[in-house]
Amino acid sequence: MIEAPSDLTLTIALIAGSGAAAQWLAWRLRWPSIVLMMGAGLLLGPIAALMLGDPILDPGGAFGSYLRPMIALAVAVILFEGGITLNFRELRDASTPVLRMVFLGFPLGWALATVCLHYLAGLAWDLSAMIGALLTTTGPTVVLPLLRQAKLPSRVASVLKWEGIVNDPIGAIAAVFIYEAIHQTSLGHELGAAMGFLVFGAVIGGILGFAFGTALSQSFRRGWVPEPMKAPMVLAAVLVCFAIADSLASETGLVAVTIFGLVVANSRLASIEEMRRFKEGIASILVASVFVVLAAQVTSSDVLALNLGHLAFIIVFILIARPLSVVLATLGSGLSKSETAFIGFIGPRGVVAAAAAGHLSVSLVAAGREDAAILAPLVFATIFVSVFGCGFLVAPLARGLKLSETGPERLLVVGANPWSLGLAEALAKADIPVTIADTSWRRLKAARLAGHDVYYGEVLSESADWRLEPSRFASLLAVTPNDAYNALVCIEYAPEFGRSRVFQLSGFDGPVDNGESEEDPRAIVYTARGRTAIRRGRGFDSLARDWWAGWRFRTTTLSEEYTLEQCLSDDGETSDVILSRAANGKIAICGPGKQPSATPGTVLIRFAPSEENGA
Repeated sequence: MIEAPSDLTLTIALIAGSGAAAQWLAWRLRWPSIVLMMGAGLLLGPIAALMLGDPILDPGGAFGSYLRPMIALAVAVILFEGGITLNFRELRDASTPVLRMVFLGFPLGWALATVCLHYLAGLAWDLSAMIGALLTTTGPTVVLPLLRQAKLPSRVASVLKWEGIVNDPIGAIAAVFIYEAIHQTSLGHELGAAMGFLVFGAVIGGILGFAFGTALSQSFRRGWVPEPMKAPMVLAAVLVCFAIADSLASETGLVAVTIFGLVVANSRLASIEEMRRFKEGIASILVASVFVVLAAQVTSSDVLALNLGHLAFIIVFILIARPLSVVLATLGSGLSKSETAFIGFIGPRGVVAAAAAGHLSVSLVAAGREDAAILAPLVFATIFVSVFGCGFLVAPLARGLKLSETGPERLLVVGANPWSLGLAEALAKADIPVTIADTSWRRLKAARLAGHDVYYGEVLSESADWRLEPSRFASLLAVTPNDAYNALVCIEYAPEFGRSRVFQLSGFDGPVDNGESEEDPRAIVYTARGRTAIRRGRGFDSLARDWWAGWRFRTTTLSEEYTLEQCLSDDGETSDVILSRAANGKIAICGPGKQPSATPGTVLIRFAPSEENGA
């Protein structure tokens, strides 16, 4: 029999390690990470207890009374990270469907979820309203991987993405407000007094959140905090803000940190992106740990407490309430019937809903509301079904509704010039979809006349998040004449694409052994640029020179008879392999030391002297 670890250090390591392993496995399998994180907690907790007699992981026994405040602090950081993603300036530029989903979709979905929870799941009206607010939100951390999986058009992807980003903090704030009212009445206060406490808590949370956000923004803007300390300072400020608000008015810390995040997000800080990425990293390990802990605490009695009414709620909520709220909210918004249907059925519940529900239900039970014990298992079951269902439904549904961009993965090429337009023509011949982005309408003229998909505008602007929708693309290739700009584009999009999928041309032209390499101290350091495409020493100038000398792109399909070795031998050492497309549609940009796949059916795109020039 395996016993729960008595060593607190081992318990912490087990929580963090299993959470990180679940996230990594989800990335490898392309599954929603929330499912595997919950599965890890269930496996180490109730499933191990059922099979071995005792759980492998027992957070309650290991941490005792310290567990609740630890979860509360983790949830505070998660809610702040959700708030810091919402920029109201971006919302003003949003499309009509996004605005409808925010201002109409959320209240409609909240109302329908509340009714379903009361009449089907049998919850009291107050608990129904609290959980309904949380379950109406769709988390961006769950939605974004699904968007990449389905290859959706930009409009549908934008609606789903920004619905999750905007509604996440709104739903959390609404749920915390209702929780505070329930909490006060459960302590024996009359409704009038409870409302007074609620208003007081809201005022305290709002003032503290606004004060901390304003103070932090001003201190950063005036240079009072050095750059290396900005991200740690934000984390410390979140914890202090939460602790002060909670000590002044119980459970208002969650409101305070959410508003704190909203203030910082809208303060026009130059370093906001660095802070977001730091917070995402911290929130990622906290999310994994919270999910493992909450799932490990679920007991067999909690699972058995779920009845047919709860199952009926889950089915009706996912298949009827969500689609109905989307249809009503988007009437006249310009969405087609197939787009509306897809958005209605794809609504996976997110991290904030699970973390907040687990924390709030424990607090309500401790305050005397025994009927709140079912909240965590019910929310977990709803999240699990919605995420698991959407994860397996998203791609077939997109294809069935003819919304999915079938075929090979799409490439984003930044920089319109004769060389990149020639590459676009070769990609089109190989049936590889491409989007060419540039800030010059004139430079995009040839691409537009050739029928290529183009993006006119600055890819580093805020509006690019709405109009370009990075989730549509598998890889990025920056090919402007400015190496520093290419590096900036790659660094900006690396968090979206993954560093292994952002490429730029070499920063210099010439042989590698002449001392002028990416490792040269005068060049842009490799950590501040994208991966090198083609090969080192093959910069923009040499490619442009060869283009005007008559070099052109060639497209070749490998077979059993015509292998990679034969192809490269026929070209000699003069040609450059740009990228390959596997038979399954996966594209791979070639770089230094990276040979293309030799599998028959692989399509190679090379840049070589034209046959007329004696290639």
